Amino acid sequence: MKAKPVLKAIIFKVLFLLIVIFVTSCRKSNSIESNLKKNEAFSKNDKEEVEAFFFIATANVGKTIISKSQIAQQKSSENSIMILGKKIERNQSRLLQEVTELANKKLIIISEINATHRRDTYDLVTAKNSSEFNRVYLRAMKKCLEEQIQLLETVSKETNDKAILKLVLKYLPEQFDLLREIEQTIKKGIN
Repeated sequence: MKAKPVLKAIIFKVLFLLIVIFVTSCRKSNSIESNLKKNEAFSKNDKEEVEAFFFIATANVGKTIISKSQIAQQKSSENSIMILGKKIERNQSRLLQEVTELANKKLIIISEINATHRRDTYDLVTAKNSSEFNRVYLRAMKKCLEEQIQLLETVSKETNDKAILKLVLKYLPEQFDLLREIEQTIKKGIN
């Protein structure tokens, strides 16, 4: 009879130890899950950071392109450059408006736009003659559009946001068309 209570005590101790081990392992898996959730929060922050950088950089480049195109419309003596400048300005104004609206929906405010291409703008304003002005303008536009294309391609690879991808699909082909048109104008050697 004494063997039964000892056997029962051993079984209870083993069951108790199994329950304790099971409970502690569940707690560890919960901490792993919470760490995964924390990592997801950080990845969302990285995604938001990429999107914010895209919106701000695109707005900066767009504003720069618009200002240079306005100068070209006023200062160029070539009709083809003035028409190209107007076409680029309209395209960039639409892109800038959509980027600003999309950024506002995501609670990203683009309040201050930096003039990152001040040297190019200075070179445009101080061009000695019409031929030099046209050359400087076309080179500056080519450089800015290449930068903008790079931004659009990069954000399309780094985000899955449908609104941003739709924006990229809408404007990327237009940017390539404008770039081709500028390159053809450069090859023609407009004076």
